[in-house]
Amino acid sequence: MVASVKPPTAPPHPTKITPKMLELTKENRDFLLKLHRQMQFIRRFEERTQEQYTKAKIGGYCHLNIGEEATVVGGILPLQLTDYIFTSYREHGHAIARGIDPKAVMAELFGKENGTSHGRGGSMHMFDSDLRFMGGYGIVGGHLPLATGGGWAVRYKKEKDVVFCMFGDGATNIGAFHESLNFSKVFKLPVVWFCVNNRYGMGTPVEAASAVADIYKKACAYDMESIQIDGMNVREVLLKTSEIVEKTRADSEPRFIEALCYRFKGHSVVDPDKYRSTEDKEKFRKADPIVAFEHELEKAKLADEEYFKKVRMEVDAEVQDIIKYADESPEPKVADLYKYVYADEWEERPELHGDPL
Repeated sequence: MVASVKPPTAPPHPTKITPKMLELTKENRDFLLKLHRQMQFIRRFEERTQEQYTKAKIGGYCHLNIGEEATVVGGILPLQLTDYIFTSYREHGHAIARGIDPKAVMAELFGKENGTSHGRGGSMHMFDSDLRFMGGYGIVGGHLPLATGGGWAVRYKKEKDVVFCMFGDGATNIGAFHESLNFSKVFKLPVVWFCVNNRYGMGTPVEAASAVADIYKKACAYDMESIQIDGMNVREVLLKTSEIVEKTRADSEPRFIEALCYRFKGHSVVDPDKYRSTEDKEKFRKADPIVAFEHELEKAKLADEEYFKKVRMEVDAEVQDIIKYADESPEPKVADLYKYVYADEWEERPELHGDPL
């Protein structure tokens, strides 16, 4: 499938992240404030998503990025538009950061026809082939072999693209993880393995499920360069990810990044989150990636609380408009139940076009 995805119509991402770009200076103010706004937008999008779920506007499973915004924005932005992205079911923010229209993301959550997957995928299956966003996947670690296949396709075609595979700490304890890392190293595939370690696999802390609590050390078994970064610091995530991505683009060697962060909500919107203490939650709340970045911007006199308040109000209004759009969007037709599910068979077999019920 990867080999047949057409190149993006938009030009490659114009920005190559450098240390100088991330300095807290007036020259970088516009860029830094855009980073802040995008993180704030994703936060509010997710908060409103949870609200709409409780109103039964969104069905199925639903997993939020709240608390992980620095890994979302910092992980996606260093990529070129020709690079491929494979990610897990906690992918709303990833899709938005990649450039997918937030209206299409919310419409997909609402199960509407003009969603990213025509309402067939829902929360766990965002997809956009034009942007080479190859989807969120509902099975833990199930997309790692697919990313390996993507890396093989890039190598086979002798292109300079990178495959960026995002997954959680829980995925590192399954066989597909080890097989995928081993295969990517043996065949020198240009895959960057990006582990978003939010410290819990569902309700189980990392140290209770993994013999190696520092996940990045697992990559050493495959003689692979690996680093651990502060996933609550958007500037660090941006810089370190960019360095690893460009190394992999240059030599087609797979590499591994572990971004330490913390999800502020339960595993999913229906998780009561009783397994974490109040003290634990409060400790990491103080390291909120958005608030921490705001403190940096304030200290450097690049923004103030009045500015942040204005951004929050504007973002909330934008998200409300997005919800209205999704709510008013058309439902998929019952007669099209099988459309977009099976590739070419739909066009070739007219007998499938009738009322499936």
